[in-house]
Amino acid sequence: MKCCAQVYVMNSLEAAQTYCRAFGAEITLEMKNSSGTAYDHCVLSVDGEGIMALAEAKRPYDARAIQEMKWETMTFNAFELGTVERVQNAFQVLSSDGGVVLEELHEYPWNACGGTVIDKYGVCWWVGI
Repeated sequence: MKCCAQVYVMNSLEAAQTYCRAFGAEITLEMKNSSGTAYDHCVLSVDGEGIMALAEAKRPYDARAIQEMKWETMTFNAFELGTVERVQNAFQVLSSDGGVVLEELHEYPWNACGGTVIDKYGVCWWVGI
């Protein structure tokens, strides 16, 4: 069995490009709406392996409410990124332009470098080596 999460975000075309920059991913499947302004379904992959799917949210969300809930509902754990530099890049991309850092990058007993951020699309991430 495989399990791959799908996120629903506003500005899905931009979000897909953000996640590609953060994780070195590529878009391996894309289905846009009839006007070509948003994704009905999009799959992102790293090294040929699907890591997530995304689609345009049907209604706006309250990013502030999501930030206040922190990771109490769902957090994506992006780990085995391989190097501190790759973790730092992902963290910087996800936290820029309106993202909220919940936990700065630091060492954990189980991981040499990780941290938690809610990106500007309202998606919570823990990234680590």
